[in-house]
This record gives sequence, C-alpha cells and structure tokens, in this order.
Amino acid sequence: MLLSHSLDHGVLVITVHHAPGIGGRAELLSRIEGLVHAHKPAPVVITLEEPATDGAAVSVVLRVHRMCRDLGILMSVASASAPIRRVLEANTDTAGTHLVIHARTDTAVAAAFAAAA
Repeated sequence: MLLSHSLDHGVLVITVHHAPGIGGRAELLSRIEGLVHAHKPAPVVITLEEPATDGAAVSVVLRVHRMCRDLGILMSVASASAPIRRVLEANTDTAGTHLVIHARTDTAVAAAFAAAA
C-alpha cells in the first residue's frame, strides 16, 4: 500500500508508506490531490514514513503544498527524518502560506486542528 488516509478531528491525515520512485510520482500526486479536493476545506497533514523519504516523495509534497496554498487549505508535513525535514524546509516555496513541518504526526494534527478552529 503506497498511502492511506484518515480524518482526525476534521484534519485529513495522509500517510505515505513507501517511496513512489520517479515512476510512481505522478500516481502519488494524483491520489493525494484527489483526497485533498474530496475533503476540502479540511486542513491536510501529510506524514512521510521512513521508507517514503526519497526525492520523489519530497517533490510530491512540495507540489501538493503549492496546490493547497492556491486553494487556501492549511497543509503540514510530519516526518521523523530530520534530513527530510531540512530538505523540505530548504525547498519550500516561500510565497504565500508557509509549509509547517513537524517531527510527529500527532503534533501536526493538533496544530492543524487548533489553527483551523
């Protein structure tokens, strides 16, 4: 399973379980975009599990962030990987809403819930 999703206190939580690789990047992006559109205007938290921390997954997260920003949807990312958090921070588009990056999913969900309330 590439990804799963759930709603937690009105926050759409999308967990990417495995790296999509270059060949799977478009599919991952399409699936996440579909989930975001289906649940808008719910805030979004994307969790990158350890096996999902590759360049293709990071690229998808950054593209989804731009889409969420354009739609006015709050988006956060959670990853236990400090190197991935640094890469996300360094490559985030600084125009508009800033991408919020957390080390833990529960913290990201709580912050998104509080910000949306």
